[in-house]
Amino acid sequence: MTSSYLAQSAYNPVRSAVKTERGTEHAAFERVTAQLFRADRPGAKMAERAAALHHNRQLWTLMAASVADADNALPQALRAQIFYLAEFTLQHSRKALSGGASVAPLIEINTAVMRGLRGEAQAA
Repeated sequence: MTSSYLAQSAYNPVRSAVKTERGTEHAAFERVTAQLFRADRPGAKMAERAAALHHNRQLWTLMAASVADADNALPQALRAQIFYLAEFTLQHSRKALSGGASVAPLIEINTAVMRGLRGEAQAA
């Protein structure tokens, strides 16, 4: 590569959008929730369900660790609510994995979080 090519390419428009922290979190929830949807459809294999639940639990474990961090800038009340949701999703995932509960509540929670990350108001 020549130096003129490198100089010229440095000033080309950026082709990918810069993701914010909220955007990254939204994308993670979107990916996991889509996986939960696929795992909840009739005829889905148990391995697919287990993988989706595992990824959802990983995501919520990260969320719980993040809000438990003393340096987290979110308001204390919101941090407590997120931590509670993390506990619920971890417990409900165990039940859903054993076949004793539906995946639907996990999908609903993730969808509500995605709405919040997009800044949408909750429907009354």
